[in-house]
Amino acid sequence: MSTEDNTNTSAQVHTTRIPVRWSDFDRFNHLNNVSYIEVAQEARTAFAQDEFAARGLPIPAVFVRRTEVDYFRPILPDTTAVEIDTTVVQIGTTSFTTHQSIKDRNGTVCCTVDCVQIAVDLATSSPRAITKHELGVLTQVADSAVINEATSADDSAEASADD
Repeated sequence: MSTEDNTNTSAQVHTTRIPVRWSDFDRFNHLNNVSYIEVAQEARTAFAQDEFAARGLPIPAVFVRRTEVDYFRPILPDTTAVEIDTTVVQIGTTSFTTHQSIKDRNGTVCCTVDCVQIAVDLATSSPRAITKHELGVLTQVADSAVINEATSADDSAEASADD
């Protein structure tokens, strides 16, 4: 298993600091595995507030489809807050994937979390297409390859609509 974070360095990154609580640590004196998922969720919530609400846009309703977590090293109690970098690494028609790096007090990546999120219509709990406004926000914090794919797909959709 690699201990390096393989996030593309050309990505735009949203960074959040989350304080860790005494109760986040287990009897082995390291951050409990579930706490990594909780701080990643808190960072995705901060991402939505900072990237959508700050632009005056509603925060889209999403359901988590899949979460993949890789643990590289423990976070010890000398870390009072973790830093989480969030990047959008894939955008589909109804879903997007975020990659998060969770770092300890020294800036060492201790864990990565990849999360597939599905845009949903809350009235029906069914998947829905990502809107043009949502796509615009998601591409602000996306890997450059994702931006190129999303832009060309959007251009293709507009061309088809014009025909």
